[in-house]
Amino acid sequence: MQINPDEKKAQESLMSEIRSIANELESKPAPEILKWGFKKYGDKMVLASSFGAEDVVLIDMMCNINRNLTRVFTLDTGRLNQETYDLIDKIRKKYDIKVDVYFPNASDIEEMVANKGMNLMYESVENRKLCCNFRKIEPLKRALKQFDCWITGLRREQSTTRNKILKIEVDTLNNNITKLNPLADWTNDEIWKYIHENKVPYNELHDRGYPSIGCEPCTRSIKEGEDPRAGRWWWEKDTHKECGLHWKEGK
Repeated sequence: MQINPDEKKAQESLMSEIRSIANELESKPAPEILKWGFKKYGDKMVLASSFGAEDVVLIDMMCNINRNLTRVFTLDTGRLNQETYDLIDKIRKKYDIKVDVYFPNASDIEEMVANKGMNLMYESVENRKLCCNFRKIEPLKRALKQFDCWITGLRREQSTTRNKILKIEVDTLNNNITKLNPLADWTNDEIWKYIHENKVPYNELHDRGYPSIGCEPCTRSIKEGEDPRAGRWWWEKDTHKECGLHWKEGK
């Protein structure tokens, strides 16, 4: 599908504008990034939440700034931990907000499991990425179609694949919409200080050694001294521990 020259020009102009603003706001604190997002995008801005520690911090911040415009969605892969579902309900009740839930396409999952089995992810990296694609990436793209800006809890400290992210980016993976990473420069200690000081509900698995929480079959607790991402797809030796939501081959 070819892009109309006028549409392409408008898109390039928007990307240039966002990159300019990104440079201007890079040094601003997280609430200022969110305030800018609310002002520019209103209810066309959304937090894509897996309900990790960073995400609950962002939900608390967003609701404090503008509860009425706070939009949140999550991807239910069908293989999440019960503790994650419990937390979603706690967040909904505490902040009195709606959490939209997106599920994988049932026929894709049925065909994948019929051909490769329930636990295909353990057999090869290719299988694991196929599973991530159907359960996470496709639903994410479907969810983002109705928005002009999305917010993530990505932090530079989390992994080598995230150490150069900016607080405001153009998301080339998702139709060049704006992507906000307000906590990009936060440390893990700062995240937990905010959670405890503001009494923000969080996933109980964090207290059991899970710094990063994804699907139940693909996440384990980590040992002292291990990399925070070591608990994700622990059977793989590849250091690029990403599912594809924020990272692509060759990056």
